[in-house]
Amino acid sequence: MQHLFDVMDDFVDDAHSKGSKRWLTALRDSTAFKIGYAFGLRRRELVMLDLTDFGPNPHVPRYGNFGAMTVCWAKGTKGSGPRRRTVLTSPEFPWVVDLLQYWCSEGRELFATANRSPALWPSERGDRLTLGALGRSFTSFRRLAGLPPELSLHALRHSYTTHRLEASYDPLFVQQQLGHSYASTTSLYRWTTSRVGLCTT
Repeated sequence: MQHLFDVMDDFVDDAHSKGSKRWLTALRDSTAFKIGYAFGLRRRELVMLDLTDFGPNPHVPRYGNFGAMTVCWAKGTKGSGPRRRTVLTSPEFPWVVDLLQYWCSEGRELFATANRSPALWPSERGDRLTLGALGRSFTSFRRLAGLPPELSLHALRHSYTTHRLEASYDPLFVQQQLGHSYASTTSLYRWTTSRVGLCTT
C-alpha cells in the first residue's frame, strides 16, 4: 500500500513541477484512492461522496468534522435501494483527517466545476467524477507501481479489511463498517487480499 501511494505522490509532484495539466486530476484521484482505502469503500460509494457526508465523532473530538463518514450509496439488498451506514475514522489512519481538511478546503476548489456541485470529487467538465474514469486512473497507477494486474480498485477495500483485522478489531465491528450482511464475506476479503499481496505495508 505504501509503495502504491508513494508512486501516486511522486507522479503528482513530477507532473506539477513540469507544468503538466495532469497533476490536478492525478492529485484528485490519488486523494480519492487514499480516502477509499482509509474508510473501506466500494467504488460507487467512493464516487458518490459529497462534502456533506462527513461529521464529527463525539468520542474523538480531535478529528473535528472528519470523525465519521455517512455512506449514502451503500450496496442495498436485492430489490431495495441503496442503504446508509456510518464509517468511523480509524485511529490507525490519523493522516486521513489532514488529507480531508486540505482537499475540502483547497484541493477541490482548484476545479472550475467545484462550485456547482456538492460532489467530493468534481471532474474537469462535469459535476462528478465517473466510475470509469476513476477505474482507468487506478489501472494506470497500478501499472506504474509495477503491481500485478489482479489488483483492481476494489482491492483497496480488501486491504482495509485485512488491516483492521490484523489490528485486532472486533470482526463484527469490521463487518458493520464494511456494510457486509455476512461475516463470511468479510473473512473472504482478508483471504483474497493477502493472497495477491496488496495488504502488506
